[in-house]
This record gives sequence, C-alpha cells and structure tokens, in this order.
Amino acid sequence: QVQLVESGGGLVQAGGSLSLSCAASGRTFSSAAMGWFRQAPGKEREFVASISGSGYMTYYSDSVKGRFTISRDNAKNSVYLLMSSLKLEDTAVYYCAARDSNGATNEFKRYAYWGQGTQVTVSS
Repeated sequence: QVQLVESGGGLVQAGGSLSLSCAASGRTFSSAAMGWFRQAPGKEREFVASISGSGYMTYYSDSVKGRFTISRDNAKNSVYLLMSSLKLEDTAVYYCAARDSNGATNEFKRYAYWGQGTQVTVSS
C-alpha cells in the first residue's frame, strides 16, 4: 500500500521560513514526478511545485516562484519543499502528491497518490 506522509508544518511569522518533508512508502518513486499542492480555507486545492523523477526538472506556480524550492532525495524516497519569505496568503494545508509516471506537471488529476496534508500557518 502506497503512503505519502508529510511533516514539518507549523506556525511561522511572515517573512520566515519553513521546510516540509514528504516520505513515500509502498513503492519507489525515483522515476516518477512528485509535487506539492495546497488548500486554504474556502478555496480550491492549488498547485505549488513539482519535480521530475530525476530531480532535474522543476516547476513552480507564479505565486511561489523565487520563494519556494522543491527538491527530492530518491535514496530516501522523499520530496521536500523549502519555503522562504512566507506571506500570510501562504497559509494552507500542504499536500504531497506523486504520479505513476514522470513529467512534472501542475495538473491535479495527473497525480495518483496523495498524503494527508500538513498545516502551515503564517502569522503577522
């Protein structure tokens, strides 16, 4: 059974940094794209960042480009999201997702596996 488990969420002041981790189990994702999405209260789930299986290709939403960095460690079957210069509007539940195939994409429906999410709250 495939599981994605996020960790690292919490409360941080605006302008601060936070790092999220996602550990996968049940299968190896070294040749599959992985990504991060988020959902704020009352809003739809939105794409944040994705990374190819090799880690060479990354893709970011315009709202986080230049502030967030996605990376992965295939030896640990894990993906990470380093968030810097956090803003109030970054407050959301952050979800890790994985595809069955390669190709970093922002398309929600292309991700077959999802974690339970981790809360990130940015305060003023």
